[in-house]
Amino acid sequence: MTDRHPLDRPELRPLWSAVHDRLSTGRPVSRVRSGPLDDAGREAVADLLGLDRLPGTEPTIPLAALDGAVLDACGRPVRDVVAVILGPLHDRAAERGRKAGERDAVWEWLAGHGVVTAQPVLLDWVGHLRAGGLVDGSPERTRGLLSAALTVLAALPAGGDPLPVLAARHLDGDSHALDDGTRLSSLVLRALAVLYGTDMPDSAEGRRGLWSRAGVADDELSAGVLAVGLRPGGEGPVAEISRICADAGHPVSLTLAQLRTPGDFTGPAGPVHITENPSVLALTLRRFGRRCPPLVCTSGWPNTAVIQLLRRLADDGASLHYHGDFDGEGIRIAAHVLAKTGAVPWRMGADDYRAAATTLPSGPAPGRLTPAPWDAALVEAMAGLRTAVVEEVVADLLLDDLADHCHE
Repeated sequence: MTDRHPLDRPELRPLWSAVHDRLSTGRPVSRVRSGPLDDAGREAVADLLGLDRLPGTEPTIPLAALDGAVLDACGRPVRDVVAVILGPLHDRAAERGRKAGERDAVWEWLAGHGVVTAQPVLLDWVGHLRAGGLVDGSPERTRGLLSAALTVLAALPAGGDPLPVLAARHLDGDSHALDDGTRLSSLVLRALAVLYGTDMPDSAEGRRGLWSRAGVADDELSAGVLAVGLRPGGEGPVAEISRICADAGHPVSLTLAQLRTPGDFTGPAGPVHITENPSVLALTLRRFGRRCPPLVCTSGWPNTAVIQLLRRLADDGASLHYHGDFDGEGIRIAAHVLAKTGAVPWRMGADDYRAAATTLPSGPAPGRLTPAPWDAALVEAMAGLRTAVVEEVVADLLLDDLADHCHE
């Protein structure tokens, strides 16, 4: 058995516990309050310090005096003695600082992740999560859960697969990872609610609706996309339908079911323009008829069919150019389309906005503004002028651009 330290006596334990606790704060210590002491403890403290009378039951002792007394008694400072008796001293201040740094690192990593920076409205999601704190107080568990959520968000909008299929495909084969009520499912749904500007659903039906909006288990027939002037190559049914409509000066409406199995289909080379509003599509068709260049409409927030078509066109070599409304929602839709399809902005810069806004006597307020990743000055300009500019206002400019790409 290891010999006990000569000062490790039961009557002095309250004193050593108090000293150990104070020295473990990591802060400067000048006095230590001990106790409560019984009579034996008061006598032991008086003997140790060489006092001519007994201290109170909870005495406050200068650390320098105690250190000197301990040195005289055993030749070692009080810091070493309490470490021998009660174990190593801690530095709680440094530990708190380390943990705070680890917490901050998690949220800084999340705020700087590509999924978030591509759609800055998700910073609201980051702020909500940060206010809620780490998962079980663990940076590692939090980062792991957030990584899974970001993986899912990067895969959305989905291609119409059921939720278990989406989970199995992207979350290590775990088809139940996104089951209703799981922490991960709630994380992703909260991000989607922020992205689409809706409240967090509080019912199973509402949650299914939000997943559906993100392309999970979309109805393959009701999810569709409108386009004009789309003349893909190939002999498959989708390519033929598109060319027939374009050559006749008609729009084509393609369903998700058709786009998932298009047959022989090769997207047109060159630019494909994208508009947010069907009215711009109608104006384009009225002006150019059979000569319409390729123009795809998102009809507001794009559904799975829209994203699937645009990704297919980009994969086949088309360059995508997007224009939408200059309001808060329009900026968020634009960021979403650019992030999910690789499109580039089309007349969507701060200068474009100012030129259009200053021609309006007055207009509706732009609503809640979030950053535009492609032009930091854009939202600053919108916040200054406080005027929304819808696409119809600049339709003539857009059509003039499209005139350069008309079909011969």
